[in-house]
Amino acid sequence: MLEKIPGAVGEALSGLKAGRDKTAAHSDFSDIPDTVTLTSPAFADGADMPARFTADGAGVSPPLAWSGLPAGTAALVILVEDAGSPTPRPLVHLIAWAIPPEPAELPEGALASPGHPGSGHALGQNSFLRAEWLPPDPPTGHGPHDYVFQIFALRQSLALAEAPGRGALIDAMRGHVLAKGTLTGVYYRS
Repeated sequence: MLEKIPGAVGEALSGLKAGRDKTAAHSDFSDIPDTVTLTSPAFADGADMPARFTADGAGVSPPLAWSGLPAGTAALVILVEDAGSPTPRPLVHLIAWAIPPEPAELPEGALASPGHPGSGHALGQNSFLRAEWLPPDPPTGHGPHDYVFQIFALRQSLALAEAPGRGALIDAMRGHVLAKGTLTGVYYRS
């Protein structure tokens, strides 16, 4: 959808970015130890995310793996936010709120996305109010966008209504997060 914004508008907005400091790991859970390692076999931390996982490709969710979970981890939350979006707060691209700690990975396409059913994981609402992976779709000319994949190790499973939004998720997580980790994938349209 954002690919239709003219490049000149994207360039004019290039100085407007939500910022990493507004992502959940940095704003809501800054005091939680950053000891979980989150990786992807598809891209390194801080590197370009392949177009396959974006609106310019198949739009499937990328493969993820994790290690370093603390003892007592009962469930995981994966939250993906676009710190580069030209909005007051980062756009939410994914809320996966009931991920089991084992196996310590999600294969490519495991999370529902447009046109792809995924493997039945419990998902919350992205910024477009859909319970699915929202493929990155930055405005042309806006510059690099940092898609911050955040993983949170929880001491217990969350009791949430079906498809919670970011606010309900953050409220439910308070007091239950043992550790966290991040992985950043970069994507842009020149």
